[in-house]
Amino acid sequence: MPTTVEIFHKGKRVGSHLRSRGNGQMVTNAEHRPKSHQEHLEWTPSRMVNWARSIGPNTARLFERILEDKPHPEMGYRGCLGIIRLAKKYSHQRMEAAALRALLTGACRYRSIESILKNSLDLIPPETPPDAAANRSAAPATHDNVRGAAYFDGAHSC
Repeated sequence: MPTTVEIFHKGKRVGSHLRSRGNGQMVTNAEHRPKSHQEHLEWTPSRMVNWARSIGPNTARLFERILEDKPHPEMGYRGCLGIIRLAKKYSHQRMEAAALRALLTGACRYRSIESILKNSLDLIPPETPPDAAANRSAAPATHDNVRGAAYFDGAHSC
């Protein structure tokens, strides 16, 4: 098995590196990245999350989720930077509400946040599930299929 990976463009070798032996692992040499990506190499996920924390806790949780969902956190930087730009266009309060809605619905992507803000969905309080304690105190439904505890205590015979 070859030990080197070579990259060609129009028949000319433009790069090479040692083949990774890890199964399904991606390897990218820093110098092979586009210039725009190289600028972000010194950034860390914690730097991104701290930046988001300056907007609010929901935005910080959103960034954590975006970065965790990627095979490499750096793959989420572009979306996070886009969200930071949106926070400059919209208020921090609206961004926080949009981030909360995204977290509750699982729509944790730049495009989803953009859509939430553009369509003013952040101004509508998200639906929250009814309190489980309130449901337990409600009277059970009554119909022919509800038999009650006595049925299972041996009071009922077949």
